Amino acid sequence: MTSFEAARLTVRLGAIASNFREFQRLAGAAQVAAVVKADAYGMGMVPVATHLNGAGADTYFVARLEEGVALRPALPGARIFVLDGAPEDAIPALIAYNLIPVLNALAEIKSWSGAARKHGSTLDAAVHFDTGMSRLGLPPSEVNALNADYGNCMSGIHPVLWMSHLACADDPGAAMNRTQLDRFRAILALLPPAPASLSSSGGVLLGKDYAFDMVRPGVGLYGGNPQPAAPNIFSTVAVLTGRILQLRKIDKGESVGYGASFTASRPTIIATAGLGYTDGLMRSLGNRGAGAIDGKCMPFVGRVSMDLVTLDVTDAPGVKVGDDIEFIGDTISLEDIAANAGTAAYEILTSLARRVPRHYEA
Repeated sequence: MTSFEAARLTVRLGAIASNFREFQRLAGAAQVAAVVKADAYGMGMVPVATHLNGAGADTYFVARLEEGVALRPALPGARIFVLDGAPEDAIPALIAYNLIPVLNALAEIKSWSGAARKHGSTLDAAVHFDTGMSRLGLPPSEVNALNADYGNCMSGIHPVLWMSHLACADDPGAAMNRTQLDRFRAILALLPPAPASLSSSGGVLLGKDYAFDMVRPGVGLYGGNPQPAAPNIFSTVAVLTGRILQLRKIDKGESVGYGASFTASRPTIIATAGLGYTDGLMRSLGNRGAGAIDGKCMPFVGRVSMDLVTLDVTDAPGVKVGDDIEFIGDTISLEDIAANAGTAAYEILTSLARRVPRHYEA
């Protein structure tokens, strides 16, 4: 580190581009769109999206209107879809920033159609169908209503994408995957032809039947494993490290941290590193997580506190104040830390605080 940083997140942009190319290989003829919502899963939306643009990506998905507005200046020619849809008060900005809403209800379709008439031109949109998530998207009753009055409902709207979202793509054996595939195909059979999309990262791994015309990878781009029961084929993107601020030796029987939740069973060397739950190192990792030094895991001892974490480094000869400890990276995977925290890789990535400086590697 060139200047003092208690912690840092290194983002390997080259690995993101490599993962994008892997999705292209897996998706065959289908287009690969990049999901960059939630600040590109905590990696930094603008630097990630611009790097992917250089790697050939020209279509992006965000969740919030504000994300699309922030991304547009960096990618003036890209297609940017907004998953939250087109609430009435978002319509002016969607049009002004040339953003494509993912319409999630008949009411939104009618509002967007009205905006097209008012604007005096045809407006692009995606339409989202609920095939089993019971979350956003048109339910079966609204699909039938759309089909029955398609010309009136879709007046002024150019459907550039019909889409749905899989509930169980992380489990290739789940019967729900085939159920949703069949439901989506049945919906497409009712509608005029347009590009279709069903799969995010896990769906891509289910095979070509699920690819349709576009896939929308998210967590896999950032090095997460979309199907945790299988080996991860994607490259590590996020490397989270914290600097050792202090070393001390404690005797057998001494405790560490708030609540004295750890008691040493031997003379122990404790390293205190500059990373805590404020930074996204989850409090649930206390006495369960680990950091790595030279490829060897060192267990957390005591609770994770707001700014600090303590580790047993007795078995790391030569360790010294100022050394870095890896908390996510080549030794400790996203799935490792997520399992220890009792959560998913998605939450680990998106919880990493902006207080941790981001450094980008090509």
